[in-house]
Amino acid sequence: MTPLRTRFLEDMQLHGYSPKTQACYVGAVCGLAKHYHKSPDLISEEELRRYFLHLTLEKKVARTTATIALCAIKFFFQHTLQRHWTCFKLLRPPKSKKLPVVLSKEEVQKILGCVHTPIYRVCLTTIYAGALRLNEGCCLQIADLDTARMLLRVGGKGNKERLVPLAQKTLDQLRQLWPSHRSPVWLFPAVTRHGFKHSVAHNAGPVHRSTVQRAFRRALQQSGVTKRAHVHSLRHSMATHLLEAKVNLRVIQNILGHATPTTTALYTHLTQQVRDSVVAPINELLTAL
Repeated sequence: MTPLRTRFLEDMQLHGYSPKTQACYVGAVCGLAKHYHKSPDLISEEELRRYFLHLTLEKKVARTTATIALCAIKFFFQHTLQRHWTCFKLLRPPKSKKLPVVLSKEEVQKILGCVHTPIYRVCLTTIYAGALRLNEGCCLQIADLDTARMLLRVGGKGNKERLVPLAQKTLDQLRQLWPSHRSPVWLFPAVTRHGFKHSVAHNAGPVHRSTVQRAFRRALQQSGVTKRAHVHSLRHSMATHLLEAKVNLRVIQNILGHATPTTTALYTHLTQQVRDSVVAPINELLTAL
């Protein structure tokens, strides 16, 4: 590890960034260095500007990828190298306004019913029941269960913890699953080719997010549901289903871990009641045509 990378990592640690964010930022800066085949501290402001044009116009990277690259490179140059260039005021990832994919209750049941491996099925069910992000669900620990108060402690983005309700059915499924692995730490230990016993004995960590994603994609295909859903759609779906059940928006905001109600309010446009309230007037207007 070079002194420059060590300094970069230390700066991020001082800012309280999570290991996952640090890895993403290092990867983004490495991408810049590989593009120009030289150390990033030798890159000029004009080269940096051209690099972001390359990402936007030639590679046409997704907005999230562009945002990570901008945040990482901006942090590296401004904090580690102390270069406050004017180009950082101009660089902005392209905006997009995509509505989340929401599954109906019946579609959720169909998909989860097609997940045949118990650990993946219970993990995905827990993600749906708690409206969790994928990584939040995969990294749940036994110590996060508060069975006395029926709550689940979740480590969210930016190291922000929150408590979400723990459904009795979810707890029952977790208790039924545990004898199959007997991990003293993880609710969903890593699945390896050597089996759970080897995984737990060698502290292989929690189940990997990519394996849960693959299990979901297989189940989606087998279920016959044609929506372009992914694991995060379970979180969107639960938020929408709670709104349809007339749960207070502020409560849903706390469950999701949103900083502002504005983000949570997006789901109000996706509920069945809102759609139904619009369909009738549209049908009435079209009868005259």
